[in-house]
Amino acid sequence: MNPPVAAVIRHESGLWRCEGDWTLDGIEALDRSLQGVHWPVGELRLDGAGIQAIDTTGALELLSFIAELEQAGHPAKLTGLRTEHQALLDLVCERLAMAGSVIAPPPTLNGLERLGQPVVFHAIRAIEFLAFIGEAAVALGRLALRPSRFRWRALFGNLETAGVNALPIIALLAFMMGIVIAYQGGQQLKAYGANIFIVELVSLTMLRELAPLITAIIVAGRTGSAYTAQIGTMQITEEVDALRTIGIPPMDLLVLPKLLALTIALPLLTVFADLLSVLGGMVMAQTMLDVSVGDFLDRFPQVVTPTSFLIGVGKAPVFAAIIALVGCYQGFQVRGGADSVGRHTTISVVQSIFLVIAADALFSVILGGVGLWR
Repeated sequence: MNPPVAAVIRHESGLWRCEGDWTLDGIEALDRSLQGVHWPVGELRLDGAGIQAIDTTGALELLSFIAELEQAGHPAKLTGLRTEHQALLDLVCERLAMAGSVIAPPPTLNGLERLGQPVVFHAIRAIEFLAFIGEAAVALGRLALRPSRFRWRALFGNLETAGVNALPIIALLAFMMGIVIAYQGGQQLKAYGANIFIVELVSLTMLRELAPLITAIIVAGRTGSAYTAQIGTMQITEEVDALRTIGIPPMDLLVLPKLLALTIALPLLTVFADLLSVLGGMVMAQTMLDVSVGDFLDRFPQVVTPTSFLIGVGKAPVFAAIIALVGCYQGFQVRGGADSVGRHTTISVVQSIFLVIAADALFSVILGGVGLWR
């Protein structure tokens, strides 16, 4: 088998002649040979009569080359191709048009354009997310009017996966957080002989802020990502389209049970985390600060008011709605293949955690403004 003849473009008698084998092996050095070529002003005439062989790779390279010339202000006209070569070129053009592919590389953007593009992109995504929230609210309204249509089996299944199955990891994390807070704060309190104030440190810190926040972050990474992966996989396998075809709104089957289940489960998980974190702080207080369990429990109701407890638990439904809506929305954004599922799952976790922390900061500002901080 003869080795391929390298594809070249050379200038001769006012024509730019395309010669050689425009195949996967033949075009290897073509880009390097074209570097530094000064193209004349005006229309360029390309003669393809010298092309000995061409495949789809060579056809794509030829089309990309012509598109780059036209983008640079050098309109090019290709003539002289053999009939079979022209047929292949037309077929590749047709397939690219059907796929919506862009042959030419994107134009170089200035600094303002590079800044503006992501701003516009994220603004559009934010508007789409608000529309998704509105659609979910409308679906909840329909459910309130016709509760018999609600899918209770899906609700209880999501309660088990999002709530019951999350208890071990929440218990371990909350208990360890209570130990860490008590240990770090206890070192300072012990130096001043204020050991008993470890109750205030552990109880208020965990119940008001850290327990609901850490629980929401764990649920976002564990459950929110699962929502995105599940719906995203259904998008790829066209199960979501199948649901629409048979008249089942995906919002009713896939979103509302998850949203309601997580809204119920997260406050309960937060209470569970409160108990385990206080238990961890209590163990560390007795071990390191000589604050007995009895002294800890005697001081606990004096320190923790019902308002403090309810503030922490009251944040949980808002965090749950954020996690469920972001997870489901990103699932519906999946397009293509498995790489899209992974990408949107990552986006779901990052956005959920960011919005949960932002919501927690907003709660702190609002509660401080109305005098409920203490």
